[in-house]
Amino acid sequence: MQIEETPLPGVLVLTPKRFGDARGFFSESWNRRVLADHGITLDFVQDNHSLSRAVNTVRGLHYQAPPHAQDKLVRCGRGRLFDVAVDIRRGSPTFGRWFGIELSAENGRQLLIPKGFLHGFVTREPDTEICYKCTDYYAPDCDGAVRWDDPDIGIDWGLTGDPILSDKDAAAPRLADFDSPFRWEE
Repeated sequence: MQIEETPLPGVLVLTPKRFGDARGFFSESWNRRVLADHGITLDFVQDNHSLSRAVNTVRGLHYQAPPHAQDKLVRCGRGRLFDVAVDIRRGSPTFGRWFGIELSAENGRQLLIPKGFLHGFVTREPDTEICYKCTDYYAPDCDGAVRWDDPDIGIDWGLTGDPILSDKDAAAPRLADFDSPFRWEE
């Protein structure tokens, strides 16, 4: 497993080894022992899988607040997407900054997003599937969002047309109007 740091401390890019032949490939997308050897000791309790039919589908920027905050390990099962994490830990030196990376079924990369970060993505191909592991169960009363196109965050989504949004995402507040439940700890 190749593990790369990003400009946002705690956000990591994980690229599992692939073993391929004429039939395709095999890969371990998660191995508790291997990652524990690298100091990653998360206990995932829920796997999620979603399909976005159209290119330019934007989902995010989402979070789940304490006491049910979630670390997420995100990968693309089919198609291609641009995945984004935004630091929302009050007092963090990287508060409001974002990191994005292309995840695809072909490249096999995964993005590890810790608690205290917003998460969102935009699809680059039709019928794109995203799969992600979470360290806590979904709790509707802890679910929240920040506006995907907030100019104070300034994410370059690389859209090739009009975004396709849910009503929830279209109505999300800006970061300046959001009281983050997360605090940065050194």
